[in-house]
Amino acid sequence: MKVSAALLACIFTSGIAYSQSRKFDFGPGELKKGYTQVLPETTYSKEKGYGFLPGSSLTGMAHGKDALKNDFITSNQPFYFSVDLPEGDYDVKVILGDKEGTSEQTVRAECRRVMIYKELTRQGEIKEKTFTVHIRRPEIPGTTEKVKLKPREFDYFHWDDQLTLEFNGANPKVAAVEITRAKKPTRVFLAGNSTVVDQANEPFAAWGQMLPAFFEPKKISVANYAESGETLSNFLAGNRLKKILSQMRKGDYLFIEFGHNDQKQKGEGIGPFTSYKRDLKYFISEARKKGGIPVIVTSIQRRNFNENGQINETLGDYPAACRQVAREENVPLIDLNKMTKVLYEAWGPGESEKAFAHNPQVDNTHPNPFGAFEMAKCVVQGMKDIKLGLTKYIINFEGFDPAQPDLITSFYWPLSPSKSTIKPDGN
Repeated sequence: MKVSAALLACIFTSGIAYSQSRKFDFGPGELKKGYTQVLPETTYSKEKGYGFLPGSSLTGMAHGKDALKNDFITSNQPFYFSVDLPEGDYDVKVILGDKEGTSEQTVRAECRRVMIYKELTRQGEIKEKTFTVHIRRPEIPGTTEKVKLKPREFDYFHWDDQLTLEFNGANPKVAAVEITRAKKPTRVFLAGNSTVVDQANEPFAAWGQMLPAFFEPKKISVANYAESGETLSNFLAGNRLKKILSQMRKGDYLFIEFGHNDQKQKGEGIGPFTSYKRDLKYFISEARKKGGIPVIVTSIQRRNFNENGQINETLGDYPAACRQVAREENVPLIDLNKMTKVLYEAWGPGESEKAFAHNPQVDNTHPNPFGAFEMAKCVVQGMKDIKLGLTKYIINFEGFDPAQPDLITSFYWPLSPSKSTIKPDGN
């Protein structure tokens, strides 16, 4: 059978994209063999397939003759570097630091997904750090269907053909970036709403985008498919669960947290113990058909205090329905609803306000990065409490008691450039 030249070219190009590492040497010094040089003026173009996104003033510096580690790029502003890649999981190694100085950086991927949290290098120190990141496209493999994106999602970093890295912090210095296809890490898929999603804009955040920082690279890949405003039924109708299932392998996890928006649905047969339970069981059965491990997560509380400083239960019977399904289907349950009640009450009405987004009024549903980080700690502790298998890969975690939460003064979060005063869908 004859194969056209065009098809051969397509196959060859696809093979290169899937099998080879992408290696980038940042800075104006001598170029390391096998690497692509990246200079401050290397802006992204579709022709190159890599480069910095516009908006930041970059500086390149070189000290000495080590081709890879003695030069770097830095900025006094956050800066973004994008690389065209097929969807999948990637191990990303970044080389950070300065042979003649210090550095401090936080690295995020896609829409503010935390990968490296406040990494410091001492005078003359160079560090290599690795993380695993999941990237995706709307198309559903093996079908003609796509995820039904909302208009705002068209501009998100996490539905395109690229891996986008955000380098942030007081003094980031990036010497190199190496990107390699990951070797089938366990995927932790997240299905949920605005309290789970990778929030794209300050001052909003959610626990799902903080989760990657707590897992060992190359072992776990957090694949956050949550979206603001979603209910269980909308998530299904938008082909979002179908997309997850198309990616799922045996032994992968599916964390499911809905409720805030589901409780606003009205009509005959709609409710926590009817439609909600039915759809929740469908998520569970479909994940199990793929060999996946479903985990139910009850909804975070809203910040709603009574006169005695206690949290009012505003989610009705939806958390109870989750607990009931967990018992009936023998599914692991992380009771984030109970944990966040303890968390908010431990802070009290005044201090808890510092954990929620201000835009400029306080948003009592959507956390800010500090609040989201504390809630992620609750989820990680919940994993340990119920002894999920993936807990052996937890890192950067010494345990967390919601009754003794952190204060905001302990939290470090250099702001991303993307900001919005528009509250995410759902309340």
